[in-house]
Amino acid sequence: MDFSYSPGQRIARSKNLIIVVGIICGVLAGGITLLFPLQYRSDAQVYILSQARFGVDPYTVAKSGERIAENLAQVMKTQDFYEKTRAETSYPVEWTYFESKDVRKKKKLWEKTIAPSVVYGTSMLTISAYHGNPAQAAAIAGAVADTAVKRTAEYVGGDVSIRIVDNPITTRIPVRPNPLINALVGAVAGMLLAAFAVVRR
Repeated sequence: MDFSYSPGQRIARSKNLIIVVGIICGVLAGGITLLFPLQYRSDAQVYILSQARFGVDPYTVAKSGERIAENLAQVMKTQDFYEKTRAETSYPVEWTYFESKDVRKKKKLWEKTIAPSVVYGTSMLTISAYHGNPAQAAAIAGAVADTAVKRTAEYVGGDVSIRIVDNPITTRIPVRPNPLINALVGAVAGMLLAAFAVVRR
């Protein structure tokens, strides 16, 4: 190791090399991302209203709604919820996308397709669906939201009501995988590795 320069000086002297390595790694990371199927995301939102009982303060009711949303988010990824959503005929979902797989692969694909998330502090649940076809992403998100509304009592009891507050809205461009984010991460990782190599040289 050359001790004639401090680590900061060695990095400064090799900054062009570090930048070039970062650019190469970023381009490679972004390019590799493009080898995978690109998917659009469609988001629908449902509002969860826990029926207030006498003497229960609004804060407790709101926290109850969040807890119910967390439970539903997990239920939505199950085989039982998939079957109930598949029975929903209001949306033109091409179910062969899932049914062409065996049971294990179908479940994994469903779990990757659906990404429910709780909006904390609002008692709302965002239902995101990913698909290579934007129309199918919207159809799946809509079917899941409708199923949640119609089948609420089967999972959380009759003291809760759910309503759709935002119909599916689909991204204009594919978001998964994200070539720009992956390229940026690859560039940063490449520069850090190059800087470490320069310091250790």
